[in-house]
Amino acid sequence: MSVKENIPAIDMPLVSVLMPAFNVEKYIQSAIESILDQSYLNFELIILDDGSIDQTRKLIDQYSDSRIKKMYHDQNMGLVLTRNQLVSSASGRYIAFLDADDLAMPERLQVQVNFLEADSADLCGTDHLTLNDVSGKVKASKQRHSDPDIRAMLTVCSPLCNPSVMGKAEIFKHFPYKADVDYAEDYCLWGQLALAGYRFANIDQNLLTYRLHQSQTSQLKNKISQKIFNSCRNDYLIGLGISDELAPRPMMWRKRLKIAPQFLFALNKKIPGISIAANYQIYSRFQPKGHPLWRPMTRFERAMLSIFASILGRF
Repeated sequence: MSVKENIPAIDMPLVSVLMPAFNVEKYIQSAIESILDQSYLNFELIILDDGSIDQTRKLIDQYSDSRIKKMYHDQNMGLVLTRNQLVSSASGRYIAFLDADDLAMPERLQVQVNFLEADSADLCGTDHLTLNDVSGKVKASKQRHSDPDIRAMLTVCSPLCNPSVMGKAEIFKHFPYKADVDYAEDYCLWGQLALAGYRFANIDQNLLTYRLHQSQTSQLKNKISQKIFNSCRNDYLIGLGISDELAPRPMMWRKRLKIAPQFLFALNKKIPGISIAANYQIYSRFQPKGHPLWRPMTRFERAMLSIFASILGRF
């Protein structure tokens, strides 16, 4: 248990760290310790146990640190409701997320506070490491960092790692997570915030270890998540003024050379400043995996269209 347990509570913390928890007895102590051991001290940690049936609640109750606020559901209410309740309970100027199976690097809060206090963005994620809990392998993320790139990448993926995000509390209180979008609640929110004009960033520093384990994934969850993602992505495209019929998906070359340039050119007109690297990643979503012999040609096609799109977006 942390050596910082006797630090007095702060009446008005600058940062509220929000931690939803459900059946995470294997991980939650490490997650809590990673916050208590932060170099930055002006925070509160709010933990909401969402009706766990393992030892999660008991482990939370062992902590007497005055910076920790504990909340409990007697039955499982779902992640969206839990996240929204945590947001409504936050008293800090900034809200930082950390899931109960992940780890924050010791300097995480300090780096993000400095970034936001400099008014560099309205909310920011970070680069992170992904730890495979089964194999033990660690992989570094490949994030896009600028606001235009993040907005552009929203058309194909979730470009912010939710448990690494910190942002202005007023944003999350004004834009609660949507009901019935569990498994993709963060992606749907980022699209809303992008259309509302908020500024994004990812800090180019590994400040989180994201843990990947078997209980997170299943065929059913993946199917539901993909359906929600597609719906929210189409809403985002329509909000940008781009037809969802142009949405990136694998297609053969004849159709691709008709659809993909239209999409990429439209996107770069709507979001000036997208990098060639981001355009390259997005265009790859139009290209199905083919025979290795064709890779040089598909990469050349991808590179040329990405360069043209980035140039066009500047005028």
